[in-house]
Amino acid sequence: MKNRLLILVIAVYCTAFAQVSAQIDQDKVVEDFESSSVNQQGKEFPKVNSEGRVRVEIEAPEAKKVQLDIGGVKYDLTKNDQAVWVGESAAQDEGFHYYQLNIDGASIPDPGSKYYYGSGRWGSGIEIPASDKEFYALKDVPHGNVSENLYYSEITQDWRRNFVYTPPGYFENSEKRYPVLYLQHGSYEDETGWSSQGHANLILDNLIASGDAEKMIIVMDNGYAYKPEDLKNAGENRPISSFEEVLMNEVIPKIDGKFRTIPDREHRAIAGLSMGASQTMSIIMNNLDNFAYYGGFSGTANFPGDKDLDVSNFLNGAFSNAKEVDQKLIVLWLGLGTKEPDVFFKTVGKFKEMLDQQGISYTYYESPDTAHEWLTWRRSLHQYAQLLFK
Repeated sequence: MKNRLLILVIAVYCTAFAQVSAQIDQDKVVEDFESSSVNQQGKEFPKVNSEGRVRVEIEAPEAKKVQLDIGGVKYDLTKNDQAVWVGESAAQDEGFHYYQLNIDGASIPDPGSKYYYGSGRWGSGIEIPASDKEFYALKDVPHGNVSENLYYSEITQDWRRNFVYTPPGYFENSEKRYPVLYLQHGSYEDETGWSSQGHANLILDNLIASGDAEKMIIVMDNGYAYKPEDLKNAGENRPISSFEEVLMNEVIPKIDGKFRTIPDREHRAIAGLSMGASQTMSIIMNNLDNFAYYGGFSGTANFPGDKDLDVSNFLNGAFSNAKEVDQKLIVLWLGLGTKEPDVFFKTVGKFKEMLDQQGISYTYYESPDTAHEWLTWRRSLHQYAQLLFK
């Protein structure tokens, strides 16, 4: 029920204005467009200008109507005399955004952009250059590695995978052991998100190079995990999640067995964005003997934001013993974008009120001028990682 409600909130937010179409006043468009940094090799379009507008083009001679669909708004394109449809969006917020093209009612990825898994599909993505993009930029510093780690889950009776970041120097020094951050994606995304859209590896490379973060391993798994019988019996409902069981009983032991970790709670952190924030909050509070650090990016746990939290019932009373929680959680970190929907401020706000009443220490961060999207979460990881394993 918790996951279904959270996914519904995200879906409503992401599609609230999906049927809105807009026209652009061409006289006001600044003509300094440059090819996007995430275009496929050799592709000129899509382009971005200094205002943050996105311009696309696609050849579709038989089409009757073509639109650019980005940020919940559809923008009509115009066909030129070469049967190429061209047009642009209004100014977009800084950071990464999913988008698609709509041709006569059919939504397709833009053939010029790289593809990313988000919104439950592989599709197009665009970067609107951010003023602080240097913290996740590819720089001439020592780099870690991101490897694909396959494993068979007896719980889900299926092959699964996670992506594992090992820091610079991991392969050069075969004796050194490292702390681990388990980092989760959001709803309708998967284990590719943090190393692709999120640039988690580059964020850590840069922090480690500057001395602002400790060297650590990062494990990025898929938060969708279900037992076969639960899938079979779910019907039209979302099946019961077994991700916590998979993480605690399979992923962590396998990671500790395969990589040079420091396998104790003081050297193990967990964090997630949106749905992942809710999942990881439940996991850490059920397993305080296994983790000492929590990061909630755009979320904490799923509950109605218009009511005060009942400490005795919230997460089965996990916060009732405030002294124990405060002692065991070395870092409890919360972050939001200033332009997030009210529902996230309400739920996180109520959670903060409960922590204040219980006298539990936490760190709170707001990402300026970002919404429920990847620049918020990149900034959150950048801030959170600097507090870990000190």
